[in-house]
Amino acid sequence: MTMWVVLILYLCLMIGIGAYYRKKNSGTADYVLGGRALGSWFTAFAYGTSYFSAVIFVGYAGKFGWNYGASATWVGIGNAVIGSLLAWLVLGKRTRLMSKHLDARTMPEFFEKRYNSKGLKLAAAIIIFIFLIPYTASAFNGLSRLFEKAFHIDYAICIVVMGIITAVYVIVGGYKATALNDFIQGIVMLVGIVAVIVNILNKNGGLGGSLDALGAITTKDGSTGVYNSLFGPDPVNLIGVVILTSLGTWGLPQMVTKFYTIKDEQAVKTGTVISTIFAFVVAGGCYFLGGFGRLFVGATADDKPIDGFDAIVPTMMESLPELLFGVVIVLVLSASMSTLSSLVLTSSSTLTLDMIKPMMKGKMDEKKEVLCMRIFVAVFLLISCTIAVVTLKNPVAIISTLMSISWGALAGAFLAPLLWGLYMKNVTKAAVWTSFICGVGITVAHMFYYTIGGHTATIGGLAVHSPINAGAFAMLFGIVIVPIVSFITKKPEEKQVQKVFSCLDDKAA
Repeated sequence: MTMWVVLILYLCLMIGIGAYYRKKNSGTADYVLGGRALGSWFTAFAYGTSYFSAVIFVGYAGKFGWNYGASATWVGIGNAVIGSLLAWLVLGKRTRLMSKHLDARTMPEFFEKRYNSKGLKLAAAIIIFIFLIPYTASAFNGLSRLFEKAFHIDYAICIVVMGIITAVYVIVGGYKATALNDFIQGIVMLVGIVAVIVNILNKNGGLGGSLDALGAITTKDGSTGVYNSLFGPDPVNLIGVVILTSLGTWGLPQMVTKFYTIKDEQAVKTGTVISTIFAFVVAGGCYFLGGFGRLFVGATADDKPIDGFDAIVPTMMESLPELLFGVVIVLVLSASMSTLSSLVLTSSSTLTLDMIKPMMKGKMDEKKEVLCMRIFVAVFLLISCTIAVVTLKNPVAIISTLMSISWGALAGAFLAPLLWGLYMKNVTKAAVWTSFICGVGITVAHMFYYTIGGHTATIGGLAVHSPINAGAFAMLFGIVIVPIVSFITKKPEEKQVQKVFSCLDDKAA
């Protein structure tokens, strides 16, 4: 009963915030970017809550905690240092300045105006629409699995209800509503994850007792003292997880556009600190917590968790007191709702502004743009919910796999053109096209051959068949290939380059 009360009060608050902001969206910029006037706290929390969802808390923390033990905490540290601190330092100021200067409201618009190419805008829009869907489906899956454990409601029903609630407050309130919700959700996440960790550790005698118990577990080769060690049983593949989940944020449209919305340079500096601390607590806490999964879930003969990887964290949560379990439900709901709202806003704005509006040839005013985006929010959620329901019982479509495919394609395609495009004047269209093709091509080819085809391969301990390592490789490959292709292909027009980079000399920006 307590969990139901906590949940209902929280959902009413979210919907109420959406209703409050219903009439405060005066146009497309307000609906999509909050008028580019959000402060450091709102932007930092929006960044963090969009970063960490049920995908992290349920899927990744469970799977990698099982595979790597306490050393999975390195993933959370990487998320804080690379995915938050360095992302804000390297991308924050320049992305804000250049996107405002170019009047870019979406990532595809940025590519169009930075590289003077409508084709790049269309291609980026298509990539975003296709590959945000599996990520959204994975968030729904993670959320539904925890709800099933708490309320004993069928997965499919949980997915549909969460889809409807997300649609209501995003369609009604737009970005301002999601930003305020993100701030509240962020506070819930910070308090909730600390409370959960303390309670879980106390089940096995505190931190020392829990680490000792973890170290006593034998690996497949009969070793002990591995799962509580500094680098765990498989440091080589752990690096791939760190790269995918940390560097990936640099190329994800729903993350990068957070920098579009922040109001000034001082807010970027303050937001850097807030975002980093948030990531240390939430991401570090999630992966640290997942590292103790083996103390709560039994293993099968082939060292897989009973009921699968996605059931590890929900099973751990069953041992919590009812009130704290209710807080956990709100915690995961907070994280997932924030991520879902960010994903659907990104996808719907991309479809409307980068694909539909150009076809209308000036016949779409701002009112029609906002209406179209609201319609696409509903359509995108409907497709994602359907995929989430269909893939729930598919062992290939576990949460971590869906997310890896999504992040690998998106960041593999976009990270390098964005990063080099902010700092290097002579990046060419051909280089950007190469990054798009390679990022998507590597991910899709790997998915069909290894993930769907069931092939396996290992080189020097590195699991080549892992979609996580494939995604990490796609990102790093793009960073290398873009300057190489730019060096050997036709240089952009000097006039266009000077126009783009003139904003960096504008001290009043």
